[in-house]
Amino acid sequence: MFNQPGNEHGQGTSAVREGMQIDVGKLTAYLQKHMPEGFRAPLEVRQFQLGQSNPTYFLKDANSTRYVLRKKPPGTLISQTAHAVEREYKVLHALGTRTNVPVPKVYVLCEDKEILGTPFYVMEFLEGRIFSDNLLSTVPKQDRRAYYFSIIDTLARLHKAPFREIGLENYGKAGGFYERQIRRLLQVSNAQASVTDEAGEAVGPLYKLSSSIEWFKKNMVADEVTICHGDFKLDNVVFHPTQSTVIGLLDWELSTIGHPLSDLANLLLPFYTPGVFPEGMAVMEMKRPLDIPEAEELVQEYCRLTGRQYPIPKWDFCVAFAFFRLAVIAQGIAARIKRKQASSANARQAAKLFQPCAHRVADIAAGGRLTGAVNPNASKL
Repeated sequence: MFNQPGNEHGQGTSAVREGMQIDVGKLTAYLQKHMPEGFRAPLEVRQFQLGQSNPTYFLKDANSTRYVLRKKPPGTLISQTAHAVEREYKVLHALGTRTNVPVPKVYVLCEDKEILGTPFYVMEFLEGRIFSDNLLSTVPKQDRRAYYFSIIDTLARLHKAPFREIGLENYGKAGGFYERQIRRLLQVSNAQASVTDEAGEAVGPLYKLSSSIEWFKKNMVADEVTICHGDFKLDNVVFHPTQSTVIGLLDWELSTIGHPLSDLANLLLPFYTPGVFPEGMAVMEMKRPLDIPEAEELVQEYCRLTGRQYPIPKWDFCVAFAFFRLAVIAQGIAARIKRKQASSANARQAAKLFQPCAHRVADIAAGGRLTGAVNPNASKL
């Protein structure tokens, strides 16, 4: 699923980090009983370097067959609904066995906490490439457009999947996605704004939050219902080792039954990022034309593949919401820094995004244009 160390197109692995150790003996014994024939001990276990909220491990058995294990974090969880690896397994199994949406094959779900302390599942390791650079700088220029159109084709297939027929009718509430999300994100943002550091300095509220929320309520996009990935972006896509074909979609933790345009807007967010973001976020003013498709080309292709109206009514709402969601996420990082729960350079840079994103929401709400520079780092949050 992720590439090996030294490959610039994926995530490398390291020794299992302190506090994330697992009982390899218990895991091996469990997999010998429950995995398909061909699994052989002993088992090599490493951990993927970049931290997902659900710890993710690289497994290799005696046959050199590679697997990926995803588990809930150790210890007591603040939210009983977060880190739901059981949901990830369910959606991957349904899509992988009953649709043409490319996802890793899942082998086993273990809900017995006696094995590794928390539930986990095992899936196949996809031999492919993952990119975090939205400009696809390491791909030959003549091929870059094909990569983006392949992503759009994959997203269209996901949104056309008949979720009720494949056993996902209860995977989320059918309808009202944006209303619920805005209400929840507002609650989260208000709580984060009041977090203070030792000196008593608060994170602070998002720029023009009240007026932005009112604009969302007055300009709500028409309701739709499909399977939603929930975090659809470039670095959650696995490409074929040598071709532009998408072979897998990763990280389904936020997946639900929701509004399809939320996925499309999240994917295209880098195209609408203006070149006024904080220094150090590597925002680059790009000269047109790009070597990748423009956002409108991708929106038009998505509409063609899904049979929907183009241009999309109230598309500015969808883009503004994507920035609002990112603003709340970045504000949360800033809150964790205040609590001394996050201290990496990357966290501090990401925290700087929350007000610029909030300004972008307010700008769109005031009638600002959607066009902007491409931000190569926007997909890394």
